[in-house]
Amino acid sequence: MTIPIDEDRRTTTTDLTRSAERSMTRLLRPHLRSFAAVVILQVVGALAGLAPLLAVVELGRTLLAPGPIDHDHVWTVVIGGAAGLLVRLLFTAASSGIGHVLDSRVQLTFRRRLAASLGRVPIGWFSRRRTGELAKVVGEDVSAVHPFIAHAPGELVAAFVVPLVSLVYLFTVDWRLTLITLIPVVLAMALVPLLMLPARTREQEAYDAAMGRIADSVVEFVQGISVVKAFGGGERAHRTFLTATDDFVSVFSRWVRGMSVIAAGMQLALSPPFVLLVVLIGGTALITNGGLPPVDLLPFLLLGLGLTAPVAALGHGFDDLQSAGRAVGRIKDVLAVRPLPEPAHPRPPRGHRVELRGVRFGYDADREVLRGIDLVLEPGTVTAIVGPSGGGKSTLVRLLPRFFDPTHGSVTLGGVDLREIDSRELYRQVSFVFQDVRLLCASVADNIALAVPRAGRDDVVRAARLAGIHDRVLRLPRGYDTVLGEEARLSGGEAQRISVARALLADAPVLVLDEATSFADPQTEQAVRQALATLGDDRTVVVIAHRLETVADADTVVVLENGAIVERGRPADLLTRDGRFAAFWRSRQSAEIRTHGDVPRGDEPR
Repeated sequence: MTIPIDEDRRTTTTDLTRSAERSMTRLLRPHLRSFAAVVILQVVGALAGLAPLLAVVELGRTLLAPGPIDHDHVWTVVIGGAAGLLVRLLFTAASSGIGHVLDSRVQLTFRRRLAASLGRVPIGWFSRRRTGELAKVVGEDVSAVHPFIAHAPGELVAAFVVPLVSLVYLFTVDWRLTLITLIPVVLAMALVPLLMLPARTREQEAYDAAMGRIADSVVEFVQGISVVKAFGGGERAHRTFLTATDDFVSVFSRWVRGMSVIAAGMQLALSPPFVLLVVLIGGTALITNGGLPPVDLLPFLLLGLGLTAPVAALGHGFDDLQSAGRAVGRIKDVLAVRPLPEPAHPRPPRGHRVELRGVRFGYDADREVLRGIDLVLEPGTVTAIVGPSGGGKSTLVRLLPRFFDPTHGSVTLGGVDLREIDSRELYRQVSFVFQDVRLLCASVADNIALAVPRAGRDDVVRAARLAGIHDRVLRLPRGYDTVLGEEARLSGGEAQRISVARALLADAPVLVLDEATSFADPQTEQAVRQALATLGDDRTVVVIAHRLETVADADTVVVLENGAIVERGRPADLLTRDGRFAAFWRSRQSAEIRTHGDVPRGDEPR
């Protein structure tokens, strides 16, 4: 049975993009008042900042005017300029403070939303992403939003409000010299489109990609340092990092060469010496021709610099704004990843019989990993899945806890398609133990009780005993209260036993073990097998295994090759057929003889 898909409701890339944009809008909507406060305070501060300049202009006119000096007027002008300066300091400081607090809140909201979104996306999506890329989105890209939130509102306000008010005032003094004063601004603004050429955009994208490759190489090198050192691959791994850094230097050099001429031109046009030179040349020409009183040159010399300074500041922050825009785009891409849909009307499973019907699945549209899987997992049985690496074993068992949905066909639990079961109910029904275990930076007891937070200490200890990890926990500095990662570290086999204890405590009706004892010694694996035998007769257990003891204890063996089931049945029956399973059995037996010197006892299939 396949769940039908309404073609009219199929999610397209455009729909996902629009959904992500709506998500960003919803994220920012609660902060609109704070944004408004930042802008209003900055507007008042920017306008008040003109008061000292206008005060200097008025003082010049008063002091240079013929006749006696009006001392009261002079002091009024001085006090007005000082008051304007004080208002500017207070209001811009308040705007900056609120902006930075707002930035912290927005970044926290982004990270929480990213964490929630990543918690809902299919596990298969992670398998096609590098750790460094996701770390960059959640870490660096969210931090890169800082200029857009904390600085851009103030800079944009200053860049438009201050020049606009200054222009209005200067036009009332002399429109001709006002146009001359605008020449540096026009020259600088004429260079801005050059910053947005496709070549510059490609250089920026290449820069971001190079930074991502550096992050990936660092993460991979650190995570695999033990393997690298053990097999003498340190030089090769180090060379990968050096290649990434060399690539970044090359990309960065091209970007700088393309930007340096434009940036230098803008800085020259907006520099105070150039602005003063333009104003002095134009003003001198007008004064000598009798078209401008000498005293009226003063406001242009002062406000001309104020006219260009905000634009220059905006130009300096242009790269940060572009980086913030690209970072927001990558955040939107992650938020646009479609989560596995929840059923509108969930149905509870009736029992815990698992059935896969005509299941096909592929991580990519052009390559199927599973091809037409039909399989029934009965309650009270242990099913072992064996086969060569890359045959689709892990992909098959990860369909059971619905880490992703099949492309075709269905997976049912208790007669109900997994897509019709509420995810919380499904996780109560299916427990999963990974081969690659990740423990939290929390106490041993909290790690074991992860799925059952209210479990008592006696239950936690019982699960640890069944998993064969209790004695090791007692040797830790504070026993079950020891914080892993800070006070103690566990080996790979010990971490797997903690994970097994976690699954035993969860006591789910369906238990999936993805090579869950691959790092464990034979004695520990024997203890885990005995623990599984005590769980009850009605539990559905699926295990990916390579060790003969685990396979021999299974009720059913499924041999998977190239995404298809090639053999299935009781272990003893499959051995008599002398097919794929028999070949697997002989190869594993030979490997264990070479390792242990003899065939382990108790490995004969039933």
